[in-house]
Amino acid sequence: MSQMNTFEQLVYYFSENGMYVLSQFWRHFLISIYGVLFAAILAIPLGFWISRHTKLAGWVIGIANVIQTIPSLALLSILMLGLGLGADTVIATVFLYSLLPIIKNTYTGVRSVDAALLDTGKGMGMTRTQLTMMVELPLSLSVIMAGIRNALVVAIGVTSIGTFIGAGGLGDIITRGVNATNGGAIILAGAIPTALMAILTDLVLEYLENRLDPSKRASRR
Repeated sequence: MSQMNTFEQLVYYFSENGMYVLSQFWRHFLISIYGVLFAAILAIPLGFWISRHTKLAGWVIGIANVIQTIPSLALLSILMLGLGLGADTVIATVFLYSLLPIIKNTYTGVRSVDAALLDTGKGMGMTRTQLTMMVELPLSLSVIMAGIRNALVVAIGVTSIGTFIGAGGLGDIITRGVNATNGGAIILAGAIPTALMAILTDLVLEYLENRLDPSKRASRR
C-alpha cells in the first residue's frame, strides 16, 4: 500500500473498510441530527416567546451568543466533567451550539410577520394559539428553517471533534490518519464523507427553505 499514490490508497481503504466508514458516517450524522433536533424543540418555542417579550430578547440571544463564543473543544471538556465520555456529551455540545441560530432566526421570522395580518386574524376572532399556528408559524417557517440549516452544518463540524472523547463518527477515521505514517489517504477517507455530508445537508435544507418561503410559493402559482 505504501507504493500506491494517495488516490489509489484512498480507493483501497474504501474497498477494505467501506462498511466501517458507512457505520461511522451514519453515527456522525445521527449525533449531529439529535443535537440540532433537541435544540429546535427548545429554541423555536423560546424564539416565539421572546418575540412577544422583546425586552428579554436581548438577554436570551446574548446568553446564546456567549455559548457560541466558547471554543468547541473547551465546551466538550466542560460538559465531559458532568456527562462523561461518549456521544451524549457531543450531542449536548451540538445542542448548545445550535441554540443561537435557531432562536435568532425564529425571533427574526416571527417579528417580520406583517402586523396587519395579525390584526386581521384578531378581527376574525382568532386566539393567540391560532394566530401562532395559522399565521406566524407558516410565514416564518422558511426563516426558521434557515436557522436549522446553519445549525446542522455547524453541528457536522463540531461532531468531528467528538472523537477525542470517544464519541465515534468520522472524526475517528481522521484521527487514525493523523496518527498513521503516510496517513493522508485515511485522513481523506474521513474528511471527504464529512464534507459531502455537510454539502448534501445544506442543499436539502436549502431546498426545503425555498419551498417554505411564502414569497417563492406565491411566485410558483
